[in-house]
Amino acid sequence: MLKAKNSVGIIFFPAYDWAISPSHPEREERLLYTQDQIIEEGLFDIKGIHEFKPLIAGATHINRAHVSVPDVDTQASISHKISAGGALKSAEIVLTKEVNKSFALVRPPGHHARRVVHGNRGFCNINIEAVMVEDIRKKYNVKKVAIVDTDCHHGDGTQDIYYHDPDVLFISLHQDGRTLYPGSGFTDEFGIGRGIGYTINVPLPPLTSDSGYFYVLENLVLPILSDFKPEIIINSAGQDNHFSDPITNMNITAKGYAKLTEMLNADIAVLEGGYSAESALPYVNTGIILAMAGLDYSNVVEPTYNKSELIESDSNLSIIRETVKEQLNRWQNRAAIQEKALKGREFINSRRSVYYDEAGITEHQNETLFLCKDCTSFYTMESSGDNYKIFATVLEQNICDNCRDKASEIFKKNNKSNFDYSYWMDKSRDDYKRI
Repeated sequence: MLKAKNSVGIIFFPAYDWAISPSHPEREERLLYTQDQIIEEGLFDIKGIHEFKPLIAGATHINRAHVSVPDVDTQASISHKISAGGALKSAEIVLTKEVNKSFALVRPPGHHARRVVHGNRGFCNINIEAVMVEDIRKKYNVKKVAIVDTDCHHGDGTQDIYYHDPDVLFISLHQDGRTLYPGSGFTDEFGIGRGIGYTINVPLPPLTSDSGYFYVLENLVLPILSDFKPEIIINSAGQDNHFSDPITNMNITAKGYAKLTEMLNADIAVLEGGYSAESALPYVNTGIILAMAGLDYSNVVEPTYNKSELIESDSNLSIIRETVKEQLNRWQNRAAIQEKALKGREFINSRRSVYYDEAGITEHQNETLFLCKDCTSFYTMESSGDNYKIFATVLEQNICDNCRDKASEIFKKNNKSNFDYSYWMDKSRDDYKRI
């Protein structure tokens, strides 16, 4: 019997009862072809590869990651809760050492869901990685986490949630936002406050292929991870960068994704996007599982693979090298960049509008981040969608007593007389409420 070098847990949830519409790219067929392929290839017959059932995330789990407007049950169906529960189960079996690595093959996806959620955007209501990360930090006392998002779309939701947090390193490799939804993820999006330096975006030109991704991993991602020294590495393993994907313009292959998985050596992978349900996902997921297990994936080849059509252009490689050089320089000089950006400032105010493409909602945000020399402090958010105007106060993990008192005073002043709802999110004490 073939034996895995690393034991791997697979959590599978196709969400039979959830779809945006019957013909939408984000529907159950995305995973059913993968399930057939995994069984046909006999992966569950390999010693050390095991299937696990997902958990169901509750309001407590989701409230650690989100301000759900008006509440969790409005934004999260049972399928969303089980998808997030699949990520929770992935973390549990790794951190209790039941397996060495895990892969949550679940849907709906989550990485476009931001801190405040008024509806579905980018097929996402609940950020399943963020729900998992907050559970890891609370339940297993893990401090430093790295999330590497390899989905073709920028993981703007995950970035938003951890943009202030120096203990969660977020790296996103994605198709250039000038050419693809959500139109963000540029190199100057580098974090805010004490989080400056801990968001790394790598916008890649359309038609980037395997060799371009390998260059970024070898020359940027792996050196940064080595320097940051995370206690756990999570891969947001979207697969819409495959050459056959119908809604993107990249050229990665199934074998290339397996090699990327091997190089990254993440502890946990969580499926995000990927909409070539027959031509890509069964082969990419097979390659990922074999790579995580430490087994040979050289024979994983999709039927439409044509090597001659997937050669990296010199112009693309030139752009990629310059981007890597720029971001490595930013990382290496992050302390000086942060000191300059924060010098003499007591707070940072920012305004933005967020469009929910699936829900047809435009949200207007006014965020104020309060700065402190002793801690990562807190921020407040005024947010108005089409139906609700809300106020949120978010306290970071290592907030000091002075900042907590200040946050409490501000929260009390911004009650329901001014807003439909006010939300209190104290991450350090696991204390969440809505009034």
